Amino acid sequence: MENYPENWPQFFTATINGWKYLLEDDCYKDIVIDCIRHLIKGKQIRLNGFVIMSNHIHLIWQAMHGYHLKKIQDNFLKITAKKFKDKLISSGKVEVYEVNAADRKYNFWKRDSLGVELFTPAVFQQKLDYIHQNPVKAGLCNFPEEYRYSSAAFYYNGVDTFGIMGA
Repeated sequence: MENYPENWPQFFTATINGWKYLLEDDCYKDIVIDCIRHLIKGKQIRLNGFVIMSNHIHLIWQAMHGYHLKKIQDNFLKITAKKFKDKLISSGKVEVYEVNAADRKYNFWKRDSLGVELFTPAVFQQKLDYIHQNPVKAGLCNFPEEYRYSSAAFYYNGVDTFGIMGA
């Protein structure tokens, strides 16, 4: 029972500050994927579903035994923000994310990300369907499984593009 999670799956949404399209460039989506992969390899989370859009992400994840989602969320947002900053500095585009805050010079993620525990299979499925339909509704693809930065292909035809599902 060591790997049994102490927490219910959670629907988590994080939005880029100001709804800017930072994640439009795949290299920033890859930063998100790499951070998720690190959490999975460290046996901190189980990923049940995801979509990375141009200005926000949706995840369905579970904290594994001994870990707490609030701390995982905070670390995930902090690490991705640092990697975004480093990449933007090297490309000379970081000034767009400057803020006048006492505790930071840049802000990439909107504060107060949304996390909702999924207590029933019906609610879990509703949220999974919702995230998989995001790229279709945005006009990025005709079918959910066509969108690369989503778990839809895993659910529709077993393709785990990034090796992060079902671990």
